[in-house]
Amino acid sequence: MQKRTPGLLRLLQSPRVIVFSALILRVIFATDFVLQNSRRALATIPFLFEPGNIAAALVTGQGFSSPLRVPTGPTAWCAPVYPLLLAGIFRLFGLYTYRSFLAALTLNVALSAATAWCIVRLGSVVMNPALGAAAGWLWALFPNAILIPFEDVCWEATLAALLATILMLRTLRLWQQESLGAWVSYGVLWGVALLTTPTLASVFVLLLGWLVWKSPPGTRARRSLVTVAAIALCCAPWTVRNALVFHQWIPIRSTLGLQLWMGNSEHADPIWLGTYHPIFNPAERERYIRLGEPAYMKEKEKAALHYMMNHPRRVAMLAARRFVAFWAGGTPYPLRDWFSHPSWWFRYVLTFNLLLAVAAAVGLFSLFRQRHPYWFPLSALPVIYPFAYYLTLAIPRYRLPADPVVNLLAAVGCQSCSRATRRLWLEMQRRICGAHRSVV
Repeated sequence: MQKRTPGLLRLLQSPRVIVFSALILRVIFATDFVLQNSRRALATIPFLFEPGNIAAALVTGQGFSSPLRVPTGPTAWCAPVYPLLLAGIFRLFGLYTYRSFLAALTLNVALSAATAWCIVRLGSVVMNPALGAAAGWLWALFPNAILIPFEDVCWEATLAALLATILMLRTLRLWQQESLGAWVSYGVLWGVALLTTPTLASVFVLLLGWLVWKSPPGTRARRSLVTVAAIALCCAPWTVRNALVFHQWIPIRSTLGLQLWMGNSEHADPIWLGTYHPIFNPAERERYIRLGEPAYMKEKEKAALHYMMNHPRRVAMLAARRFVAFWAGGTPYPLRDWFSHPSWWFRYVLTFNLLLAVAAAVGLFSLFRQRHPYWFPLSALPVIYPFAYYLTLAIPRYRLPADPVVNLLAAVGCQSCSRATRRLWLEMQRRICGAHRSVV
């Protein structure tokens, strides 16, 4: 029996086993989802959101345009990478077809499973292979990472999670590399990530600043300039396109004003229902068409800022509720919903999310207390990245890019709690045995 245990541990720590298990779980859930819905519905409904509409416009020769299901002209509503991927799927497998849905689903499932491998590698760099394996298993079992690939086929969340994990892995390794080519490739990777999900820009300065600080003094300026130049060259074509089309500065995406307004207005609610979103609301859609995209977004930004200035207490309440919803898996009232919701699966997802968040907080505190060399970059995604969503919308897929690091920190937290419990147990045994000897 003792001889088989190390072999079993090696098997459980194998990245291939973890990735394969993650893949099987996602395939099982995705297959169940497919079997519960008609092929006709799956061919159209998952793609009737902004990225899918833009992809359809690209395929039908309208260019990068029309995010709201009707012809509305050029757009910068979405970052370009994922709509272009969907457009490629439409070209290969047909516009609004069941085969296109299966192709997009397969892509997302594969990306989510591949993220498990990156998490294992990241854990090995941060601490050791055992920690990486624990974090990889958490991701394999993480309900958000299982559900979002098929529930949000139209969105870039799964791809963004993989890119964010690769970026973190490259960040922790890059400071030791002297080759400028490695820094150029790092900048290119950042460029692709920003053109996929621009919200990652919120942590870019922190991660690059940490890298520059860790670098030898004589190389700091050169390395940072090379990285920023590579990012600029990647993003420049899209930014220039936006400037030529809209005659104003829109670096990547135009929707900040609308998102701010949806989260901060008299209609705002901690649970986003989409009632006043232009894709659902005919009056808002007509106004978007009449004003044009840039003017419409500016109007919403101005209205949101005015509301925030005049209703600070309600804005703070909404942000606090969204904070809870962000870490509870989508509900701002976790305690109430846990007891009132009839589904055991809902309660499992809610419990998993809450325990994961608590364990990640413990893990981050543990790394900070140990003065671990990587505590600062690892804190960027779970601490800084979510602030944009506390102020706008808290939807589970928005959190997914931060979740690989959250899973890693949760594994650190579980390990810290396990060690603390073991030390406490040994101390209790020592005291009990000592007291017993003194009595004898």
